[in-house]
Amino acid sequence: MKICITGSAGNLGGLLSEYLVDTTENKLHLMTHHKNVSKKLEESNKTIIFKADLDNKESLYDCLKDIDVIVHFAGILFKGNPENFLPKTNTQFFKNLCDVAVEQGVKRIILISFPHVEGETTVENPATGRLDCTPISAHATTRLEEEKYMFNEINAKGVETVSLRVGMVYGRGILMVDGARWFAKYNLLGIWKEPTSIHLISTDDFLESTKNAIIKDTISGIYHIGDEGVQTLQEFLNIATQEWGYKKPWIMPSWMIHCAATLFEYQSLIFSTKAPLTRDFVKIGKISYYGDTKRMREDLLEILKYKTLQDGKGIL
Repeated sequence: MKICITGSAGNLGGLLSEYLVDTTENKLHLMTHHKNVSKKLEESNKTIIFKADLDNKESLYDCLKDIDVIVHFAGILFKGNPENFLPKTNTQFFKNLCDVAVEQGVKRIILISFPHVEGETTVENPATGRLDCTPISAHATTRLEEEKYMFNEINAKGVETVSLRVGMVYGRGILMVDGARWFAKYNLLGIWKEPTSIHLISTDDFLESTKNAIIKDTISGIYHIGDEGVQTLQEFLNIATQEWGYKKPWIMPSWMIHCAATLFEYQSLIFSTKAPLTRDFVKIGKISYYGDTKRMREDLLEILKYKTLQDGKGIL
């Protein structure tokens, strides 16, 4: 089997690529744009690295030649005014990838998504794999458009299509968690007062679920990737900071967090730097989410390594 990982120089894409190198004999085509993959991936005899631009279809053909499965991570997150660029860098870029994949005879496309595309969901009313929702954030709206294109257009052309709607991945080396740890270290970590339910999944269980989505037969449709725990974002941060040996996050009024996000966005736009927080991140972050993981447990991962955050807090 030959597998293409887009965004292989990014956070989750890089972690998955290294996991596949360690746990399978499959050959990997690692698609990158500006960034370089890790030294481990560069030196592996199981990988071939391709510089490609999802905005340029012609640059994709070599990378997708003879590929069986694509796992799509690539995208831009930490930049100001995401509403202006996400319709292109999420939706249009993914359409370009899918169109070339069809031409090259790719058998399966796996999109890494998230439960927010169904709007607000809870343990009592979980996300169930719907495509007819209207999310409020730009990130969720454009990702839902990607899912619709894949299932409505690409699946009809004979390609197996899969969306992994992943909860919040936690563990060492996860960018968002490491960012929270940095803020906590300097006693700058804050959170709004209103409880926000979140669905977690450990790095280990995320990687194994995704590997099985790649290699197993008869995998198709939408899978929600999450553990068995029930907690709020506030509870997660309290447990995390305790594990790190730092103070609990400040409880802040929402307007203060919006102001901080606005400042980060302006700095990003003026100095062409990353924005660790944006207003759209705040918008999507305040939406509770929880996915129905029945299909995941049946098809991808019957037994979790870490069933709840209490089991897995040691990996934070």
